[in-house]
Amino acid sequence: MGWIITLIVGALIGWLASKIMGTDAQQGAIANILVGIVGSALGRWVFGDLLGFASADAAGGFSLAGLAFGILGAVILIFVLKLVGVFK
Repeated sequence: MGWIITLIVGALIGWLASKIMGTDAQQGAIANILVGIVGSALGRWVFGDLLGFASADAAGGFSLAGLAFGILGAVILIFVLKLVGVFK
């Protein structure tokens, strides 16, 4: 059951981040899930471990703070992917 929730939350985070970054037409469902999961891990690392926000430990979880830090991490990931040339 945990994997299903991870996929659903990852898809939601990836979709919201792609809307924010304007890459929605280029991403499919699988890409949204991957961006959401990897972005959540990135958000937790950047905001929790590097910057010390205690609430960032919830990144990827289904809470307001978890969604917020997950989306921020996914936005950072999409920005880096745009710089590399994966997304246009």
